[in-house]
Parts: sequence; C-alpha cells; structure tokens
Amino acid sequence: KVFDAENLEKFEIRIKKRLPDSIVKIEYSCEPKIDGVAVSLRYEKGLLVQAATRGDGKKGEDITHNVKTIKDIPLRLEGDDYPNVLEVRGEIFMTKSGFADMNNEAIKKEEKTFVNPRNAAAGTLRQLDSRITALRPLTMFCYSLGEVSSALPSRLSEVFELLDHWGLPVNSRREVANGSADCFEYCSSILSQREDLDYEIDGVVLK
Repeated sequence: KVFDAENLEKFEIRIKKRLPDSIVKIEYSCEPKIDGVAVSLRYEKGLLVQAATRGDGKKGEDITHNVKTIKDIPLRLEGDDYPNVLEVRGEIFMTKSGFADMNNEAIKKEEKTFVNPRNAAAGTLRQLDSRITALRPLTMFCYSLGEVSSALPSRLSEVFELLDHWGLPVNSRREVANGSADCFEYCSSILSQREDLDYEIDGVVLK
C-alpha cells in the first residue's frame, strides 16, 4: 500500500532482493481498485452454480439467487474450452449513473435513498427478493481466480483474456506495466480520470 512514486520504487527494490539478479525488469498487471462488494462465482461445466460474498475469508453469504439476475454475469460460459470447475473472484458494484437514477426515483416516490453506491450494492445483494435485485444497476469486474480444475496461463494478463473470451466481465482499463516507473504513470493516468469513471475507485491494484 503506497501513496507516491518513491515508495512504489522502494516496494520494487524489496521484491528484487528476493529474485535472481538476472531479472532486471518486473512486469505488473495493473487495474483500477473498484469500491464494491467482493464475491466469488463458481462455474461447473460452464454453468453458474454458486455465488458467495467473501465474508470472513472462510465462510461467506450465499447470494446466488441475486447474482443470477445481474445481466453482465453469464449464467453459462461462452465457448467450450473452459475448465470443468472455474471459480472467479471479483467486485460487484453499482455504477455512479445508475446509483443517481435509482436515488432520484426513490426521491420521487418519497422512499429512503442510499448513502453511496457501495452500500447500495451491498444492500441489493442481500435482498431476499431477487426481483428487486434484477431492477437495480449492478455489474461486476473479475480480478482473480479461486479453485480451477485445469491449468491456466501463469500470466495474469492472459488469464484476463481467457475470462473475457468466456464472457466474464473484466475491466477494459487493465494494462501490463514494466517496472515501477511505468506503474506510477498508469496510476497517475487512472487517478486523473477518476471523476469521469462511471464507478467508484479507491486507488489502483498492482500485481
């Protein structure tokens, strides 16, 4: 967790001390850090069978009935080259524009409004009535894997391409950076676009 170029460079120096001297440049997978609700999706033979919140890291909340109503999350993976078991992890969130529209509609009906998009997303995923969830502007970006029954590429950028190929939502603003200086340029670029993004972020993730 760093806040400036100097500490980002120090982070890279610490990594290099643990690697062979032959490694001169380190590649990073970079993406915006979405301010949403962390979830896992489990696909078996291409079908979405379970969705759960992160919970305490060991046990989460089953939200399958609600997640199945989110249009950007496929009920069936595309293609036929996916693993028999594929668990993907990501962030479900509400768009800023959708959040504003939802609150405006609530004001018109003299109903309670939500404080921010993250709280709205969390509350929506806990709805007992999935018909309510279906009406709300939720979406998702996948950012990592859980259990997978067969080998996938070791490069995260190639994993993202596969997830996209299978119809899973990934962030189009992801990039591969070479070295800490490139990472800082990426961070600066994303943070300069922060107000124009249709989702809330609380920084950038570098892997």
